[in-house]
Amino acid sequence: MTKRRDFIKTGVLGTAGLAIGGLGFSARSYSSILGANDRINMAVIGLRGRGGDHINSWLALKENRNVYLKTICDVDEQFFAEKGKPIQEKNGVKPVTEWDMQKVFADKEIHAVSIATPNHWHALATIWACQAGKHVFVEKPACHNLFEGRKMIEASRKYNVRVQTGTQNRSIPNVLAAMKFLHDGGIGEVFMAKGNCYKPRDSFGIAKDGTPPDTLHYDRWLGPAPYRPYNEKRLHYNWHWFWDTGNGDTGNQGPHQFDIARWGLNKNEHPVSVYSTGGIFGIDPDECAQETPNTQTSIFKYTDGKILEFETRGRYTNGESSLDIRIGNTFYGTEGYMELNEGTWKAFRKREKEPFAGSATAEKKAEPTGYLASPGGTEHYANFIDAIRSEKNETLHADIIEGHMSSSLPILANISYRLGRELRFMGDYEKFANDPEADLMLTRVYRKPYVIGNEI
Repeated sequence: MTKRRDFIKTGVLGTAGLAIGGLGFSARSYSSILGANDRINMAVIGLRGRGGDHINSWLALKENRNVYLKTICDVDEQFFAEKGKPIQEKNGVKPVTEWDMQKVFADKEIHAVSIATPNHWHALATIWACQAGKHVFVEKPACHNLFEGRKMIEASRKYNVRVQTGTQNRSIPNVLAAMKFLHDGGIGEVFMAKGNCYKPRDSFGIAKDGTPPDTLHYDRWLGPAPYRPYNEKRLHYNWHWFWDTGNGDTGNQGPHQFDIARWGLNKNEHPVSVYSTGGIFGIDPDECAQETPNTQTSIFKYTDGKILEFETRGRYTNGESSLDIRIGNTFYGTEGYMELNEGTWKAFRKREKEPFAGSATAEKKAEPTGYLASPGGTEHYANFIDAIRSEKNETLHADIIEGHMSSSLPILANISYRLGRELRFMGDYEKFANDPEADLMLTRVYRKPYVIGNEI
């Protein structure tokens, strides 16, 4: 059996490839002819929620990075008018609108796409885009299951395109400064990292199955997921709370803080064990169709004994630490601890009650020399554009390998939660130890023709 670690080292990742049910595209990379100053034509796929943020970010980079947002795509056509309006105001013309992403990938004028679809579409959309020679910015979690993440890496390398994961903390100057502080031994050896996702969520109710609206291409919305009759409570945003299409809040908000926790621990490997427990509390199951837990605690251990903890609280709660962290991280070292709340951080030495380091002292040092500034909040998007022009994966702040490693953590946690037991994981092979039941949950049965397979 070939080790996954060897796949990463060799660049061309083994012989296992991609079968996309006959829906593949030419492998030619049209973006390869781009010069350092040439315009980069973008398309956004998935327009609700994060898709709106993608649109605003690419528009903000029009002059700053010579980015042109040409096309928007969504399987629900009702969003075209609303989401197209700011694009028309910025560009002076209406954007091209498509409900079928394959038409976007077939457009030779498009150099790159950003994907803000539901989680179950992230991998297949990315792979199709790579096959068509498009660079990809894909939202977190990078993948819906662990098998998909590996295939996304393979596609990126085979078709020589940049794939950036939307874990934007990796481009926030103060977060970069905090990570450097940890890696330089600021609180000694970091032996434990904790991530928080405290987002109170109310019941979204229940509804009978019905008929899709005329604007929605429902079969395409389902894509790789099993067929189910249309139900309005399983779609827009609520898809997060069903296993077929989402990963719960542990795999929704969680990937951001999982990524920071793993980064702070300096772990470029999978954990050797995971245990996750929780449930749905404060919501009547007869009045809400939710499947994923709203309260969940997950514990991971690495080969050297270091620990990563993650806690999801979906009901009423206090924050934690002196920064009142609700969405953030805490790191524990042999000489102290560090609190990180988005871009604000404080470090405390041993039992001292006043911080001795933090974001207030790091702000002026956060940006590297020679860095081309970008409009506020667009650093991660700008990094993607810069990496396209550099033609080097290593210039990406969140290459798909990083996205896969961090997205794997909530995926493993959810497998443990659903099976109700601790699991041992063999990271080199990306398999569980003597546990075929758990191994089956590392992938899914794909609905034809939306298949990710093992042959190119």
